[in-house]
Amino acid sequence: MTSSGTDLHQLDAHGQAALLRRREVSSVELVTHHLERVDRVGPAVGAFVTVTADAALEAARVADARLATADAPPFCGVPTAIKDLTSTAGVRTTMGSRLLAEQVPDVDAHVVRLVHEAGLISLGKSNTPEFGLSSYTDNDVVGVAATPWDTTRNAGGSSGGAAAAVSAGLVPLALGSDGGGSIRIPASCCGLVGVKPTRGRVSPGPVGSDWSGLASDGPLARTVRDAAALLDVLAHPQPGDARYVPAPAVPFAEQAQRDPGVLRIAAWADPYLPGIETDPGVRTVWAAARDLLERLGHEVVEVANPFPAELEPQFNVVWSSGMAAAPIPAEAEPMLRGTTRYWRERGSRQTAAELAAAMQFLELTTREVLTGLAGFDAFLTPTLALPPQPHAWFTESGDPVEGHRRELLFTPFTAVYNMAGIPAVSLPMGTHEGLPIGVMLGSHAGRDGDLLALATQLEAAAAWPTTPVDPHP
Repeated sequence: MTSSGTDLHQLDAHGQAALLRRREVSSVELVTHHLERVDRVGPAVGAFVTVTADAALEAARVADARLATADAPPFCGVPTAIKDLTSTAGVRTTMGSRLLAEQVPDVDAHVVRLVHEAGLISLGKSNTPEFGLSSYTDNDVVGVAATPWDTTRNAGGSSGGAAAAVSAGLVPLALGSDGGGSIRIPASCCGLVGVKPTRGRVSPGPVGSDWSGLASDGPLARTVRDAAALLDVLAHPQPGDARYVPAPAVPFAEQAQRDPGVLRIAAWADPYLPGIETDPGVRTVWAAARDLLERLGHEVVEVANPFPAELEPQFNVVWSSGMAAAPIPAEAEPMLRGTTRYWRERGSRQTAAELAAAMQFLELTTREVLTGLAGFDAFLTPTLALPPQPHAWFTESGDPVEGHRRELLFTPFTAVYNMAGIPAVSLPMGTHEGLPIGVMLGSHAGRDGDLLALATQLEAAAAWPTTPVDPHP
């Protein structure tokens, strides 16, 4: 507890780093406090697949020695977590699959190395669905991840464990990844800020590949300033990157504090897919965000959803082809979850020509949409069409086709930003019947900093809660 009576886990990463720099608390004390909370609170939300307590405490001892020097990095000694899809040298990385339950990589992903260089200390690997394929988090390794707002409901996916950990105060911020909404979906379900950067902003190397252009690593945090600072940690191009986006000339943390100016914002609340409706409670929170933007002086123009429904089947060609290419022996197929087998079988039916055509369609169609939106600085939509859903809702039918349909009912807004390669952020702009509801802001490629400045302005005006949620049913 701090001298002001605040529990350590109630502070965001900036607040914790400030205490460490002032030597009001040691990193060992800070990490121990969070590990105790992981032990006590973690099981209720299913946040972690693997907890690396001994390694974290050893890193904390090293951090304490470094904090006494002038070259300590900005987040030296602050706890975090790494998604279990992300390669970590010497630490079990299951990718949410019992096939890989004992896999221990011998190399760190670049993002892991950058997180360590920033002084952040990982407490372990956060929960994720098998191979990150679904918009909810459940697997055969440790089971579900729950939103601490209501532990009977799922934290969302595929970065559900990371979001649950941040929301419940197990760590102040965490690393996620997003190939169709996998940072923003759990951010909405857990009442957090979640950022999907511009395509190529964050390197997938050295062992990862963004061959499809859909996925990116990014931050989950309780405050915009934490999210912006973590994006600064991650946004460093690496040798061999196929999609090169230089590090920003001005740090995102600084850009996030700038006045965004008067913006012209396109707003829509209807999904791009026919037969899917936005929940009235979600629409109410979106409308409140729209009205707040207008009160802040921005011009908000309601438009029809500009993304055509024809994108979705072509996205599925790309998504399923990637899963079909995974080198899984035929004899191991029965060990996979039904959702994984569904996507592998679907992808195996696609030809190379169909995959190439699908990727061209996504690029050309989203380019046309963004050309039509060139007169707008930002876009406002709901993050999800529904509030957080009960765990069984996604899988209770036992039919992967029906499961996929329900995922589309749940999250028909996020994947178009992955198809287009543009930045997007989910913000915790309200609640409905006690459940968090996220609102999503997007912008054109490269305008991550402008988006974070607008997010900071909304954060200050809406004054959403930034303290952890103690899990409850």
